[in-house]
Amino acid sequence: MSELSQCIGPDGHEKFRRLVEAAQEYPAATTAIAHPCDEVSLESAVQAAKLGLIVPILVGPQARIREVAARATLDITPYEIVDAVHSHDSAAKAVALVRAGRAETLMKGSLHTDEVMGAVVARETGLRTGRRISHSFIMDVPNHPHPLIITDAAVMIAPTLEEKVDIVQNAIDLAHGMGVSDVRVAILSAMETVNPKVPSTVEAAALCKMADRGQITGAVLDGPLALDNAISPEAAAVKKIVSPVAGRANVLVVPDLEAGNMLAKSLSFLAGADAAGIVMGARVPIILTSRADALLTRLASCAVALLVVASRRADAAAAMV
Repeated sequence: MSELSQCIGPDGHEKFRRLVEAAQEYPAATTAIAHPCDEVSLESAVQAAKLGLIVPILVGPQARIREVAARATLDITPYEIVDAVHSHDSAAKAVALVRAGRAETLMKGSLHTDEVMGAVVARETGLRTGRRISHSFIMDVPNHPHPLIITDAAVMIAPTLEEKVDIVQNAIDLAHGMGVSDVRVAILSAMETVNPKVPSTVEAAALCKMADRGQITGAVLDGPLALDNAISPEAAAVKKIVSPVAGRANVLVVPDLEAGNMLAKSLSFLAGADAAGIVMGARVPIILTSRADALLTRLASCAVALLVVASRRADAAAAMV
């Protein structure tokens, strides 16, 4: 049995398996892991390293990290450890490694999301760019032909139209980094017609026009679309919606965090979907997983981050020619 099959099992999870295998074609991404001080986060780092997805730099209280490794019988001798006093210090030092050019990605360990993201968005010492930061779930849904990107279900609570432009562009860039050449973005609402009484439909129409005018690039957009006619060709046909996106969307942009969170969790708990998580819009992709996530989810998140890094490496190399 291969190392990958030993980690995620021999059956199922085919979309995530293909993501990991695609990522393994590239050199591993040096990854600053903020506060890997429990067995789940440390095991994830070690397994991702064994699969060739990351080269971990473990940032946290050195004694605690070594204690966890000993308890879980994990060999961390090949990996650098940057000592930190506590979780906030771990986040700050992990971000500092990225700013210094020593790490190509950042990964959340066993600390709270707001601790690591607080370090990321700090104005003077963080990883801000000219674009807003947003989160995407990459969903492996059984019986669906391709992975679905759902955004934003974790960072932007009630995004404005201006913020949704960055959310959409971040998701498009993520899809391209994953190797998706035909990115089809559905701007979701409760209906597929523009209704001034439903603001999400008006914003969907505006986003599509912005794409027409080159303010959003790299994908074809359509919206408003209801979820059924965004992902089901049969539903789109019944509603007589003719577009390159309807029924074939691979990126779903939700109206707000609550809608996105419920959609992602419904797919996970009712349809048995797996969900990886990546934050885009910062200087580097950020692997933002829950402490309750399975090993498969963490490995898939690392794979997606490596694919994005590999795409950026290629762009940087091309720019130097």
